[in-house]
Amino acid sequence: MFIRVWEYDVPEDRADRFIAAYGPSGDWARLFARGSGFARTELFLSTQVATRFVSIDWWRSEAAWQAFRESWGEAYSKLDATLQPVAAGGKLLAEGQAETG
Repeated sequence: MFIRVWEYDVPEDRADRFIAAYGPSGDWARLFARGSGFARTELFLSTQVATRFVSIDWWRSEAAWQAFRESWGEAYSKLDATLQPVAAGGKLLAEGQAETG
């Protein structure tokens, strides 16, 4: 599996909208599901910082992720721009192969 891990600091007044957009059935997951090879999105709230979230997007392979970007790049960029006020961009923490058991 190929994963992409993002960290977001979200203002409290935007947390509900953020969860709706970045959660497992949110805007991003619905967009990703249009591409072949998308497995799931997971969203976690920090236990140490009340406004910090981490999301993990799971793909069957890096090639599946790249194929999605080629096919859906314009929609990806548009959604990213739309959600900038909600998530303030976020920070990519890691991407790469994940061992699953």
